This record gives sequence, structure tokens and C-alpha cells, in this order.
Amino acid sequence: MLKKMPEIAVALENLKQQLLTMASHAEAAVNRSMRAMLRRDDELARRTREDDTVIDRLEVEIDGAVLELLGRRPAALELRLLTTVAKIARELERVGDEATTISRRCIDLGHEAPLKFRVDIPQLAKLSLEMLREALDSFVNAESVRARELILRDDAVDALHKQLQMELAARMANQPETITRCLHLMVIAKSLERIGDHATNIAETVVYLNEGRDIRHASGL
Repeated sequence: MLKKMPEIAVALENLKQQLLTMASHAEAAVNRSMRAMLRRDDELARRTREDDTVIDRLEVEIDGAVLELLGRRPAALELRLLTTVAKIARELERVGDEATTISRRCIDLGHEAPLKFRVDIPQLAKLSLEMLREALDSFVNAESVRARELILRDDAVDALHKQLQMELAARMANQPETITRCLHLMVIAKSLERIGDHATNIAETVVYLNEGRDIRHASGL
């Protein structure tokens, strides 16, 4: 029994490091997809799509490690950590999927003439990625107060996303020749908004881990 606890502690620490590796790949994939869009770089976009397999593999490995540790009958707090890690891994896998979606649309956009107007999608990407980074930092540093504050910032991402969708819809109405390109940008904007949602979900699991409270459907947090 005396040997069991240190072994679990080491395994849990390794699991957290594996999760952070997955997080770095997911964040890098989103950044790469945005660079591909801004540079109209098809090769960079394709690399992002290929790298999604790394994120998927890490999720499978983390799930396997979680199941193995559950078999060791962990203590209550350790059980909560394992549940949190599995949930965060699932959210990061979906972030990787969104990066793949963005990259696919970037390739489609690259086959079209550049638009002659600016859509502030990079700002939406900046806000969403900041949320993702801070959600993961709140997990690493066990900061549930920071996680709660982060959840409230999702409103700004939603508002900017709505504004961009309205701008693009207006462009399509006034300039029908831009419809296909605007639709691609709408999908990219939606993917970025979803990344903000995934960051929010991660922050909610951080609150659960550190406070034992499930606030996913709570009002007023």
C-alpha cells in the first residue's frame, strides 16, 4: 500500500504532462491554420490537416492511461483529476478538428481570388486562443477563480463572431460574386467561436476539479 500511492502520483504527473503536450499540438494547429489563411499557403494548411493525427493519437493514449489508472482504485481527489484529464483531452481533440476544418477552408479559399475587403477573423482567433491558453494555465496552476473569470469572457468571442457573420452576410447580399468566399470565411469564424467554447468547457472542468462543483449549467457561476 505504501508503494501504491507514489506510483499513482508519478503516473498522474506523467498523464498531466501528456495532456499538456496534446494541448501544445492543438494550439499550434490552430495557429498554423490561421497563418495558412493569411498567407494563402496551401502546403501549410495541408500540414495542419496531417498533424491532426498526432492529436488523435494522444487522445487515445491519454484515454488508455486514464482507464489503467482507474483500475488502481484511486482516491476521490485522484478520481476527480482523472475525470478532468479525460474531459480536457476530449475538448483538445475537438480543437484539433476545428483547426483541420479551418485548414480545409483555407485551401478552398486559395483557389479563389483574394477578397478586396478585410474581415477581422485574426482578432477572433486571438481571443479564442487566449481563452484556450488561459484555461490550460488555470488547470496547471489549479486556479478555479481564474477559470471562472475566463468563462465570462466567452461572451466577447460570441459577440465578435456574431458581428463577423453579419458583416459577411451583408457582403454576400451586396456582392453576390463573393458568396462562395464569404461562406468559407463564415465556417472559419464558426470554428474559431467553437474553440472559445472548448476553452470554456475546459475552464468549467477546472472549477469541478478544484471545487468539486459542476457549473456547466449553473447561472451566475
